[in-house]
Amino acid sequence: MRFPGALLAVAAIAVAVTGCSAVDNASKSDVAKTKVGDCINITDNASNDTKGEAIDCSSPKAVYKVFQTFDNQTACPTTDYTTYTEQRPSGGTTFMCLAPNLKQDSCYNDVGTSPYKWADCGTPEATIKVLQRLEGTTDEMQCPEDTQTYITVPDPKALFCLGAPA
Repeated sequence: MRFPGALLAVAAIAVAVTGCSAVDNASKSDVAKTKVGDCINITDNASNDTKGEAIDCSSPKAVYKVFQTFDNQTACPTTDYTTYTEQRPSGGTTFMCLAPNLKQDSCYNDVGTSPYKWADCGTPEATIKVLQRLEGTTDEMQCPEDTQTYITVPDPKALFCLGAPA
């Protein structure tokens, strides 16, 4: 079992994320563009310079959902979450804990030391496929028999059963 949490803490320091509902005068404030409940599409999951952008949470590319935000660097509550940073327009930084938001029947690139990134299931970039997504449980025994690994998220409870891309 592999959890992506905390692996991104240092790698994402230079990340700039475009907000879902950007305000025309956002560059004049010190408010984070991404809020709790917004989703993130990882566009480049290089371990030394991860990049992402805000995206509608219903998209299969919405790989993570913002679980918590902090003004100061803070460790996420468990390794089930991925640490992410966003540069504010004024130059400040917002620190975030992201929960996986993987979609059933979608594929992702898992490089082991970086966050998950959406990938077309028919490409070599796809390394895992979500066989089943279950809300309200973390009981891995509910995964299908062909599950190779799984991810659990404690809050809100979710279980992602993973296998090989088809």
